[in-house]
Amino acid sequence: MTDADNRVILNVGGIRHETYKATLKKIPATRLSRLTEALANYDPVLNEYFFDRHPGVFAQILNYYRSGKLHYPTDVCGPLFEEELEFWSLDANQVEPCCWMTYTQHRDTQDVLAILDRLDLDTDKPTEEDIMKRFGLEEEYKQGELNCWQRIKPKIWALFDEPYSSTAAKIIAVISVFFIVISILSFCLKTHPEMRVPVLRNTSSTMADGNKTWRLEKTETEPHDAFFYIECASNAWFTFEIIIRFIVAPNKFDFLKAPVNIIDIVATLSFYLDFLLTKLQQESDMLEFFSIIRIMRLCKLTRHSAGLKILIHTFKASAKELILLIFFLVLGIVIFAALIYYAERIQYNPENDFQSIPVGLWWAIVTMTTVGYGDMVPKTYVGMFVGALCALAGVLTIALPVPVIVSNFALFYSHTQARSKLPKKRRRVLPVEAPRPKGPKAPGAPGGAGGPGPGGTRRMNAIKHNHPGALEAKMGRIAHGGALQELMPFRNAQGGPTALSSLLVTPNAQLAMNSTAGPAPPSAPAPAAQLQCGEQDKILEKGLPIPTSDGAVIEPVVTSLPSGNGSTTPTSNQEQRALGSSSPTTTSPSAPTTNNLVAVNT
Repeated sequence: MTDADNRVILNVGGIRHETYKATLKKIPATRLSRLTEALANYDPVLNEYFFDRHPGVFAQILNYYRSGKLHYPTDVCGPLFEEELEFWSLDANQVEPCCWMTYTQHRDTQDVLAILDRLDLDTDKPTEEDIMKRFGLEEEYKQGELNCWQRIKPKIWALFDEPYSSTAAKIIAVISVFFIVISILSFCLKTHPEMRVPVLRNTSSTMADGNKTWRLEKTETEPHDAFFYIECASNAWFTFEIIIRFIVAPNKFDFLKAPVNIIDIVATLSFYLDFLLTKLQQESDMLEFFSIIRIMRLCKLTRHSAGLKILIHTFKASAKELILLIFFLVLGIVIFAALIYYAERIQYNPENDFQSIPVGLWWAIVTMTTVGYGDMVPKTYVGMFVGALCALAGVLTIALPVPVIVSNFALFYSHTQARSKLPKKRRRVLPVEAPRPKGPKAPGAPGGAGGPGPGGTRRMNAIKHNHPGALEAKMGRIAHGGALQELMPFRNAQGGPTALSSLLVTPNAQLAMNSTAGPAPPSAPAPAAQLQCGEQDKILEKGLPIPTSDGAVIEPVVTSLPSGNGSTTPTSNQEQRALGSSSPTTTSPSAPTTNNLVAVNT
């Protein structure tokens, strides 16, 4: 094989690349390794293969065949590069290590976008179809087969769970936030001494002379009665809200296992249990301690604040870094607690604060977290040195994982801001290239030989620009009958006759053109527009003319071919002409020769 025969031209997105066939065979079982001239995208005139793909990515792909190293182009997006690799049948895992981190960044972005989709951070008004899709009633909604409850239930759910769905939903959201804030303030203020009322009791005492005296004693304090009424009103709203949301929830199990709903239910039940035990005079300090869960109602604000949702999921996404931080802190706390205990015992120290290692754990926690209460301090030089090491180790331990957590929050927040500015509906992009029809193409069909399609256009351009070998190929095709084929474009895709097949151009044909000015014969059949193709053939076989809608007449034509003994033999009467009344002609006195081509325009 010569050097010219070994070359192959690849036209990718309008940019031509030239390489050797042996280069493309280096990576087997790929699209470029299986190139043959029988492919549909091969142009025999231009002698090239055309692919409507990204030309910039293909430059790196072709370089992969040449050098065996696949590098990632930084000017394209990761999913686009993956799609191109899949088209060319290449493995995406073959990207070089120097480009791997840059190439896989889009996968982290896709994970973040998937999390944001689950968080439902959109503050735009949802459509009625989106709400119906949550309840699985999309098909019934489109067909109009919803009953009364199926129409009302999603609307009630949107009022309580979608604060941005309507004006009424915003009002309910404001009421819910108001009661949450009032409940939290009431829970905090009722512990203030000035907000509590002293409980006075009458006590009697016997004097030395035997007389009894009465006096009032302050035994304890209790919250003002106003806080009780505020909590009653708040918990009444919370109870009503929980019941309604549970009834109209799309999935009851998902509603009960949601952490925010669990906190709300437990906090509400703790209020009723506390009220019941107070009435029964069986108060318990332990129950009051568990009532602190009411302050966790602040988590309900996550339904109304996208920032709180992002903060919570930032901690979830940074779980590995947080676990690593806690592990290093615990390791350092134990080590420095043991060191400070023995360091303070080396020298004489009558004011030693570190009596045991567990006591030193508290000092190590305070020192490593850079809090430094100062309640326990080392007094010896060795202990001071250990304390300095403990403070430095704590700064480094905390400072290293924190930037990762901050970057995760910035990543979530930046994508949230970007999503809020994106249009909700994208313009639909239709496929550029229509699927190729099966079977041979007609000469006049788009993309066929000589047709107006892309293939024909490329061939004509090649001839106009004197492409090497294009003119010789064109002349050879014409010499083998291409001219006659191009002069007869009246064939369908399957090669059969079309409605214009009556215009035949045949050597040795005799054209009979008779005037139709006179009246039609009495035996003339119906017009041609009212007859089927088979009926027209039968009438023409009988030798009868067929009138058309414009006044013309289709008459049978008998062509005489010379026989072997010099006589003429009539041929089939399927060669016809539609003759207008405005152009009367006479029968041709002699048949054309075999070298003549006769074309009749109607």
